[in-house]
Amino acid sequence: MLRVNRRLGKIVVEHVNRVYKHVRRSQKNPQGGRLSMEMPIPMSNVALVCEKCGAATRTGARFLDDGSKERYCKKCGAGNGQVAPPKARHAKKT
Repeated sequence: MLRVNRRLGKIVVEHVNRVYKHVRRSQKNPQGGRLSMEMPIPMSNVALVCEKCGAATRTGARFLDDGSKERYCKKCGAGNGQVAPPKARHAKKT
């Protein structure tokens, strides 16, 4: 991943959605010709890769015992990091 534009919901990924921009000869670019560059794609078209199983997976959200919300892999069930800080109302009662 090269760049993320959260406002537009777009991501620029290396070697994905490459286009050719035709450039005219100028003082800045004396050679001219075709330049290859990556263009943005929607965030919804990108899959999260699980660190444990190494596959592109769907994700789910669950609450942990301390009330924090975490994202997890639906294939292997491994946690992929905390999404929200702990909240008392979601903590398990002992």
